Amino acid sequence: MKFAAKILIAFLFLSLIQAQSFEKYFHDSTMRIDYHHTGDKTSEWVSVDKIYKYGTWAGSKKNLTDKFNNGRFYIKVYDAADKSLIYSKGFDSYFGEYQMSGPAAKGIKKAFHETALIPYPKNKVKFVVEKRDDKKELYKIFETEIDPSSIDIIRMNFEEKDILVYKSHVSGNPHTSMDLAIIGDGYSSNDVEKFKSDIDRFTKLMLKTEPYVHFQDKINIYGVLKPSSESGIDEPRADIYQNTSLSSTFNSMGSERYLLTEDNKALRDVAANVPYDAVAIMVNHHRYGGGGIYNFYCTFTTDNQFADYLFLHEFGHSFTGLADEYYTSSTAYNEMFKLDIEPLEPNITALLDKDNLKWKKLVTKGLSLPTKWEKEAYDKKSYEWTKERAKLNSKVAELKRNKASKEEIEAAEKLYAEKDAENSKWVDEYLQNCKHFGKVGAFEGAGYLQFGMYRPELDCIMFSKGVKPFCKVCQSAIAKVIKSYTE
Repeated sequence: MKFAAKILIAFLFLSLIQAQSFEKYFHDSTMRIDYHHTGDKTSEWVSVDKIYKYGTWAGSKKNLTDKFNNGRFYIKVYDAADKSLIYSKGFDSYFGEYQMSGPAAKGIKKAFHETALIPYPKNKVKFVVEKRDDKKELYKIFETEIDPSSIDIIRMNFEEKDILVYKSHVSGNPHTSMDLAIIGDGYSSNDVEKFKSDIDRFTKLMLKTEPYVHFQDKINIYGVLKPSSESGIDEPRADIYQNTSLSSTFNSMGSERYLLTEDNKALRDVAANVPYDAVAIMVNHHRYGGGGIYNFYCTFTTDNQFADYLFLHEFGHSFTGLADEYYTSSTAYNEMFKLDIEPLEPNITALLDKDNLKWKKLVTKGLSLPTKWEKEAYDKKSYEWTKERAKLNSKVAELKRNKASKEEIEAAEKLYAEKDAENSKWVDEYLQNCKHFGKVGAFEGAGYLQFGMYRPELDCIMFSKGVKPFCKVCQSAIAKVIKSYTE
């Protein structure tokens, strides 16, 4: 028998075994486990809130255990009788980011609501949450037994008459597709048509971008909207607060552009109206802002000049676990990456073992590791802009807070936008004129660290703003995640 035929038979046999495993352990519906994650920098505890049964299972019936080894946390589900690991998934969370913040370091404890989605078990299971230590090794922080027949589990239909489901691009069975739910926030009942238009715009953007373009017939995109009482969202630094369905807000964790929501229950209740593997929150606002947390959710604003970049960049974080490759901007947390520990993220490296670089198969032939580049001039210009940008943003917030005239606020916002576009253009032109632009190597400066951390290419959607592709390493990582849901 030819080798290729043997490989095909082995693949088909493995697929059959995996399908049988799903039928053995799970029903084709969803168990949603809501829990609270509480603590500060040095302490934490988990407590179950509520458990729900609803809908169908959106994920793969074959790839039930996570092979990516990414994320600060893992959920693991074991069959209580035979002790088999029957489901697992790595993730990050808002709580995990809070633990690296200044308030957490001061011992200020805070509770966050989180959700684990798993296929609905047929029998009792052991539900485990694990966390990584300083050496990236996983250890258990929580364990409980769940009986799927318990009357305490809420059998619920989340459909509400005031929730709009808009099928932007539906191409196949949820079990063999990557299912994305884009949830609107800050859209009032008067903004429904804008919501549909925005969904269509970002759907088209994703489906023409590498590598998503190659998986068009394997991607389902749904828009889901619970109209807000008011348009827009909170801008705390400007003393602006809006009543919205998901309570999204700028200035999350004290960072001016960081945009998140702490109302996880509201988010999951709305998202439950469609099958989903990933969630994005589309925010009806003109200011630049967003965020992305791995296998949790991402956010992006719709009406700023870099909205396309924002969506792709933040979804890169939340869907694939890509790291930020930039390093000259301020962040909302401390100690994200350490120089003596190789990051788990697929697109940055501490280069501790250059002979076994995680993307060594993609390195451009003849390029040395690390790869020298024209870094000094870039750093000088970028750090200058970081300071100027902070001043411009503070001026806009001050004008809004002091109820300045509409004309004054618009003039300040226009100045900021012009300066931001000017800087972005400079970055693009500078990097494109560098000797190794477009080549894959290991370029110093990544993961918020100016020195000692490296990225695959000089530029990428994960590095700088603007219209540009993902680098080859990021494209490869995204494709692998899509395949885990579709094969």
